[in-house]
Amino acid sequence: MAGPLTSLASTALLIVDLQNDFIHPEGAYAKGGAAAPEAQALPAKLKPLADSIRSRGGLVAATQFTLVPGRGGEPLISPHLKQMRPFLKRGDFLPGGWGHQIVDALQPIDVSVEKIAYSAFYQTRLEWLLRKLGIEHLVVAGIVTNGGVASTVRDAHVRDLDVTVLEDGCAAPTPAMHAEAIAALRPVARIAAIATVLAEVEAL
Repeated sequence: MAGPLTSLASTALLIVDLQNDFIHPEGAYAKGGAAAPEAQALPAKLKPLADSIRSRGGLVAATQFTLVPGRGGEPLISPHLKQMRPFLKRGDFLPGGWGHQIVDALQPIDVSVEKIAYSAFYQTRLEWLLRKLGIEHLVVAGIVTNGGVASTVRDAHVRDLDVTVLEDGCAAPTPAMHAEAIAALRPVARIAAIATVLAEVEAL
């Protein structure tokens, strides 16, 4: 089980899917009526920690949910997502597009990884990057707690990476879903507040 941070050189803040299309007022989810206020509040809450890590030479990484263009440029959307979010259309979460980018408040991102499913480790280069960069401890934040965050944390755990989940740095569709997901992650990750981890960073 992960403990307090002991080295910035081996630690990365991993921001999961805080992209314009998910949380910006002009993004795909907002236009589709699915933007969550709790998620939209996360960048401002996480910015002091990201800035502190960055200023001390630490790594700020991010995942970017991606809708890969298929035939004729139409996005390849998993059936379960299409059912939940029928408003998704061509151009949403397009690689390199504005909606695909991490929100400005959390820039610059040192390392980013496109992902096509909940887990940031599924068919991506994330594990290779972390090993090459000497990262042994992930501090995870973002959306959604019971989806991308939980899947990524569990996959990090089975890869023997230490993980700290920022309880107040994640959000789910409802507070109850968030609380249930956090409780379920306690056996595989350290759960901490943003302020706690910020104090640890500033003490290094």
